[in-house]
Amino acid sequence: MDVSYDGTDFSGWARQPGRRTVQGVVEDALAKQPPGAAVPKSVVVAGRTDAGVHATAQVLHVDVAPLAGKTSSMLAVDDQGIPDLTRMRHRWNRILPADVRVLGARVAPSGFDARFSATRRHYRYQVSDAPWGVDPLRRNDTLAWGLPLSVDVLNQASEDLLGLHDFAAFCKQREGGTTIRELQRLEWQRVDDHLIRAAVSADAFCHSMVRSLVGALLLAGDGRRGAAWPVEVLEKGVRESAVAPAHGLTLVGVDYPPDAELAARADQTRNVRSSF
Repeated sequence: MDVSYDGTDFSGWARQPGRRTVQGVVEDALAKQPPGAAVPKSVVVAGRTDAGVHATAQVLHVDVAPLAGKTSSMLAVDDQGIPDLTRMRHRWNRILPADVRVLGARVAPSGFDARFSATRRHYRYQVSDAPWGVDPLRRNDTLAWGLPLSVDVLNQASEDLLGLHDFAAFCKQREGGTTIRELQRLEWQRVDDHLIRAAVSADAFCHSMVRSLVGALLLAGDGRRGAAWPVEVLEKGVRESAVAPAHGLTLVGVDYPPDAELAARADQTRNVRSSF
């Protein structure tokens, strides 16, 4: 399933007791309109976004028990026992709140895992350096920065962060997890007079990694730190940089290998990387 959401009023992706989460409302919709013979178990997502983070291209999968014949609602069922997913998408979107949409649904190829089969994730971070702040219509997905930013300095500071590194200085540690990641793209572009956009891609991201990188780079971009400071933080391995606010961040894409390589990629990803 391909899903888009405005993260403003969510406490992140992952279901939490007593909190409104994207996973919670998606699973509630699947429970009310199951895509199979029974209510599916918990969905698996490509990237667990934090509170306030948005997505235009989130990917998830769910295991489904096949149907036999027609459902009680007379939806057509294919040879695999799966109902018409175009009509199911319409039904889910009628159930879901307006800040979450299912964009598409299809039967996954053999070996597919939304999380572990992914080869890379793509994020966008948007910043306004206008002296008046941010356009009111962009306030939910763009950070207002109070100082003018140099795109040249931002790109210069970003270049040395690319590649395979231990990003412990830019991640919240999780027990049993690794902070070794391959940062494949980190580019800044001024797309309007006062609107700057960062494109960030990696094989995977550890917790708060993109926001921590952006926070450090913005301090270099406005001149309060030197262009070499972010890579110095990386080399020290000590978490000391600012973390940019969540609302400027959007998940905009997830890449997967060819169908024949999905299972192998999932096995490879499950092996926790401990060196580089």
